[in-house]
Amino acid sequence: MHRNRTKLLAASGLLAVLAGTGGVPAGAVDREPARAEVAPALQTVDLAVGSSRPPAGRGYGWLLPMIKPFSLIGVTWENPRETVDGVVQVRTRAAGSGRWTGWQTLETDGRAPGDSRGASDPLWVGASDGVEARMTGGRPPAGLRVDLINPDAPTPILESAATGRRAVTGRQAPKAKIALPARPVPRMVTRAGWRANEAIVKGTPEYTGPTQVFFVHHTATGNGYSCSQSASIVRGIQAYQVRSRGWDDIGYNFLVDKCGTVFEGRGGGVGRTVLGAHTMGFNADASSIAVIGNYGGVRVTPRVRTVIAAVAAYKLGAYGNAPNGRVVLTSGGGNRYALGRKATLWRIAGHRDAGLTACPGNALYAQLPNIRAVAGGAPAGLHVLRIGGTALAARRYFTRGLIQPAWTTTTPTVLINRFEVWVDGVLRVATPNSRRSSVPFRLTPGSHDVTVRALHLSGRSSSVSSRVIVDPDAPVFAAKPALALRPGTVSSRAVPLRMRWDVRDAVSMGSVTLTGPLTINLGNTARSRDVAAPPNRATQFTVRAVDRAGNANSASVTRAPWVVSEVSARRTGSWRALRNGGYLGGTAVGGSVRGASASWTFSGTSAALVFSKGPRAGRVGVFVDGRPQGMVDLRSASSAPRQVAWSRSWPDSGSHTVRVVVEGTRGRPGVALDGLVYLK
Repeated sequence: MHRNRTKLLAASGLLAVLAGTGGVPAGAVDREPARAEVAPALQTVDLAVGSSRPPAGRGYGWLLPMIKPFSLIGVTWENPRETVDGVVQVRTRAAGSGRWTGWQTLETDGRAPGDSRGASDPLWVGASDGVEARMTGGRPPAGLRVDLINPDAPTPILESAATGRRAVTGRQAPKAKIALPARPVPRMVTRAGWRANEAIVKGTPEYTGPTQVFFVHHTATGNGYSCSQSASIVRGIQAYQVRSRGWDDIGYNFLVDKCGTVFEGRGGGVGRTVLGAHTMGFNADASSIAVIGNYGGVRVTPRVRTVIAAVAAYKLGAYGNAPNGRVVLTSGGGNRYALGRKATLWRIAGHRDAGLTACPGNALYAQLPNIRAVAGGAPAGLHVLRIGGTALAARRYFTRGLIQPAWTTTTPTVLINRFEVWVDGVLRVATPNSRRSSVPFRLTPGSHDVTVRALHLSGRSSSVSSRVIVDPDAPVFAAKPALALRPGTVSSRAVPLRMRWDVRDAVSMGSVTLTGPLTINLGNTARSRDVAAPPNRATQFTVRAVDRAGNANSASVTRAPWVVSEVSARRTGSWRALRNGGYLGGTAVGGSVRGASASWTFSGTSAALVFSKGPRAGRVGVFVDGRPQGMVDLRSASSAPRQVAWSRSWPDSGSHTVRVVVEGTRGRPGVALDGLVYLK
């Protein structure tokens, strides 16, 4: 809240002499230390020019009386309309160490309509117990005095005007079936939190119209503070602006320290349009924030930029005003825009845009475009992380009905109003800005567009949509698994089988798996698979089908492949015994005379004849239940014992007779019969 100063310091002003408790600078008179006592909230010391004036151009200096500890200092004078032509400087002595600071200039152009006295901006100096003052380049205004603030002085405990008052926005949200979370208030230290002195507040808060502009200031109180001192600085500013300048309360609506902690300023309700005292001519329909410190040559941190943007978006966005836009306002009268003059301002403006001042400092002012972009932007980087209760395939989500979307965004939470989840254009869920997932909710069967929408405090939004398919039905087995004997090698451990099935899903199949007696991925399109089972005992084969939504169905078949020795066959004609380790059980029977036969009668669903194949093996005729099934040629390029050379299956189990007849093939009449296998 200060104006650019072009006047140079006058040459070599007369240094003032301090008086205070504790140590003194060279040339000052030692005094007895004061007894320990609580320093008052405000000490004022009139600066009267001595009877003997220094030479022209040498300036003015003052000897101050004994003072008590303080932390914030300013100068005030009688006429608030009068300006100070010279430069007022102070230096202070740190309490405890007795060390003196260098000379610091007080900014003396912070006039406001509520001033009962002219005043400089206050300067935070930390715990101090001594001060010197000097003025060069002009004559002191009438009634010039030093005001010393102790922000830690005891104050009466009064309830803040804002305590217990619920923050409201300028527009009431329409009633909806889905409860909308309250518009979030940026996190801040309340007036009770920074121990505002409610006893000195004058009258009740005044309110103005919807927030049209948000002014950014700096306090010009200096940057030499720790963030643990910020609350004390805010108390000091309140005390100075009320006690020294005669205001009703602290002038700024909000303050923020260099660490990014926001403080509630003027009382009356954070969410309400409290009339502040911060920008001459433009306090109506406006709000403000002041960054604690001086930012003429120092930029604020990214965190501070973000919280300024968040508070601005909170105030402007509540009334549908784009924080990165402009507005035309009529001045109430100030040093830059006369009463009634129109001014085109950024919605987020620097103090200097409305007044003849350097506030908020060149460095911070240069950062305002970035602050506007952050405050007025739509949520960025909105992305669906997952939709709980679904499976993603081919860019679509499949579910049985209950879903829980989760998302992320690169925009800081402090700038988000809320998140919403819409289904086919209908709002289903609304969540607070801190959440990144919805509560679970159920969709009806069919295809849906599920949209996650992020709402910025500015009023802008971003959204991302996903296609969600609800499939409540499990896959259906059009044909349950069935087993049949197949060609292959029979051993003492395995009999070759072929399994067939047919399973389908009305929406989208996920997987089909053989889960027993071993696990095999069967694929989504296959309808058969070669398998094997141990002989002479029952084995269960189970097929499990799962669709994309997670619905599952299983079907099983249990069969026992019984191996019947050739010895048990009813034989006619000429057969001879064969012994070789390659035969089942080490034995087989051989036949080479045309018409020799062997037959078995059994009950089952499938049957297979086991022979040895080879280059000189002949042919046999096969009959089932007395009906011819054709000739089977056993010749092969190499010898292969225990081969299923013929098989047959039936849809149901029943009694059947299988008979083989030796053809006596010319040139290769011999065959080696190793037995029969049937499924029971």
